[in-house]
Amino acid sequence: MANKDKITLGSGKLYCVEYTGEIPEDATIETEENRLGYVSGGATLEYAPTYYEAKDDLGYVSKTILTQEEAKLKSGVMTFNGETLTRLCSTGRVTETDGKRTVLIGGAGNQDGKAYIIRFVHEDPVDGDVRVTIVGRNEAGFSLSYAKDKETVIDAEFKALAKLDTEGTLIKYEETIPTEG
Repeated sequence: MANKDKITLGSGKLYCVEYTGEIPEDATIETEENRLGYVSGGATLEYAPTYYEAKDDLGYVSKTILTQEEAKLKSGVMTFNGETLTRLCSTGRVTETDGKRTVLIGGAGNQDGKAYIIRFVHEDPVDGDVRVTIVGRNEAGFSLSYAKDKETVIDAEFKALAKLDTEGTLIKYEETIPTEG
């Protein structure tokens, strides 16, 4: 198979679906209803392994093993509402009455324990689409900043849980590979 390196330019779409034990098909995840919000500032996938190295005092022998892994998907969410906040905060509760949406946030006893399928899709009609999928939750909290000359963007940081499969996989990275012809 020939190496088909590509240059990735641009941002993408961010989807969020409650995790119920299975990863649904792309078409089920990637709907307008599941869009977390339009993205501002792109998205960043971070993977950080931790290793332990055992080494003798004189440096003759050593052995290194992987002891821990952490993965995060970060993205700025520019369009949102109160419902969005409940997916970013495990203690968020929302009610709607008489044309008013109220979100209550806080109280450790209100933690819902939910995990979400987070899918970032970078569409590229020339080089092929890229999909990044994790199962996780926003564990970084959030800030809402209101300024006279700048849009409000929530910087979401979803920490991956080892729930994509039974092998401890944290990240699923899929590329559409254009076929010649």
